[in-house]
Amino acid sequence: MGNAESGSYRKRLLGISPEEQAEIEQRFENFCGGNNSSKKCVHLKTFQDSVGHALPSNMTQRIFSAIQGVNTGNKSSPPAADISKEQFMFFFVDVLRGNAEEKSWVIFRLISSTNCEHVKREQVQQLAQDLIVSMVRVLKLQNLLHGWNVEKTVDNCSGVSILASQFLSQLKSADQTDFDKPELSHSLCSRSSIEDWLYRVPMISTFLRVVVARGLSVLKTHPEIQRDLRNLVPTCRGVKKPSFVSLLDLPSVMFLNSHLPSEVQHKWRLLFSTSIHGESFSKLCGHIVDQGPCLLVLKDSDGFVFGGFASQTWEVKPQYQGDTRCFLFTASPNLDVYTYTGYNDHYMYLNHGQQTMPNGLGMGGQHNYFGLWIDSDYGTGHSKAKPRCTTYNSPQLSAKEDFTIDSLEVWAVGDIPEHLLAKNKKSILDVDPEARALLEMTGKTRQSDGLRDVENDEC
Repeated sequence: MGNAESGSYRKRLLGISPEEQAEIEQRFENFCGGNNSSKKCVHLKTFQDSVGHALPSNMTQRIFSAIQGVNTGNKSSPPAADISKEQFMFFFVDVLRGNAEEKSWVIFRLISSTNCEHVKREQVQQLAQDLIVSMVRVLKLQNLLHGWNVEKTVDNCSGVSILASQFLSQLKSADQTDFDKPELSHSLCSRSSIEDWLYRVPMISTFLRVVVARGLSVLKTHPEIQRDLRNLVPTCRGVKKPSFVSLLDLPSVMFLNSHLPSEVQHKWRLLFSTSIHGESFSKLCGHIVDQGPCLLVLKDSDGFVFGGFASQTWEVKPQYQGDTRCFLFTASPNLDVYTYTGYNDHYMYLNHGQQTMPNGLGMGGQHNYFGLWIDSDYGTGHSKAKPRCTTYNSPQLSAKEDFTIDSLEVWAVGDIPEHLLAKNKKSILDVDPEARALLEMTGKTRQSDGLRDVENDEC
C-alpha cells in the first residue's frame, strides 16, 4: 500500500481506537480461515458459513453485499466476488461511528447492491423488516431478552410488519412526498432521503449497530453496544403466572421503551393484568397507585391495542396529574406515540368514589372527552379525539369512540420507588394476621404484593 493510500487508510480509521481496530482485524482473519495468501479476502460462502445461524440468511447476504460496495480508494481492490480487510474495516467504522451521511451509504448498499441513485419504497420497507427480524433473532439466540419470553408476547411477525410500517411513515420520497399511501409503494427515494430518514428514526442506526456487532461477533461486548441493548430491551420483572401473555410484542416493547424517559428505560415490572388480577377498577387502582411511572396497555373488543404513559405515580384525587413527559400511543393495528402539545396540562387523571367529579382513569383532553378514558364501572371506556386530542394531538385510539375493554395490563417502569422499598422491609401485615384479614375483607390489596422476590421472574 503506497504512502498516499496508507495515509487515507489511517484517516478512515480515526473513528475507532487501536484496540477496536485490532479486534475487527482479528475477526476478519477468522473469516479468512485457511486462506494463507498474502492478499487475504473473504468469499460469500466462507462469510455465510462463519456467520451461521446468528442472522437470517438474507441479512447475511445483504451485509456481505454492503461490504463489497465499500470504496476504499485502493487501486488493488479485491475480486468482484470477495471482500477485503479494508472494506471490512471501513464498513464497521461507518456502522459503529459514522455520521448520518456515512450511515446512509451503508443503508443504501444494504438495500441494493447496484450503483443506482434511487431505490423504491418497497425495497426500503423490506430492509426495515429484515433488520427488525434480525434484531429479534439476535436477542433470542444470544439470550439478550432480559427476562422477556418471545412465546409470552403476542405475535412478533405482526409486530415486525407494524414496526417496519412505522419506520416507513417517517421516510420521504425523492420529491419530499410522504409515503403514507399504498399506491406510493413504487415511489423512489434518494440517498439524501435515506440520510434524512436516519435523523428522523434513530432506532434504525441502533438496530443496525446491534445486528452487525452481535451477528458478526465483532465488538459485541463493547460498552456502546451494551448501552444500545439496555436502552432497547428493558429487564422484565413481576410476572409469576406461567400462562400470562403480554398484549405487546417484542418490537412494540422496544419502540415504546425508546420513547420513555432515559432514567426509566432499564426495567419494566408488571403491576396489573386482567388475566391475573381480574376485571375490577378498584383492583386496578390498588395495584397502580403509588407505584411510580407506569405504562398502561389495553386491547378493545375489536382488537385495537393502545394506551398511555404516566410519567408520575398515580394518585386517586379529583385533579389532573402528571407532566409533559406523559404520552398516548397505539400499538395495533398501527404503532405510534403522541406527545404533549402545550395546549393544556390535562396529562393524567384518576378518581374513584366521588359524586361530583367523573370517576375513572383518563389521559388527555377533558372531562367526558378524554383522549383515553377507562370508566370506574369497569369494562367500558372512550377515546374522543375529533379531530385530535388537545393534550397529545392523538387521533381516536380505539376502533370505536366508545369501546369495550377486552384486556388490560399496567407496567411500572424504572426502579421500585424508595419509599416502597422501605415500607417493604417490614410490613405490619406480615406480623398481624388480623390486619391482613381486615384489609382483604374490605376488598383492598396489599400495596407491596408483587414487589417481593421478583428478580427471577420472567415475562
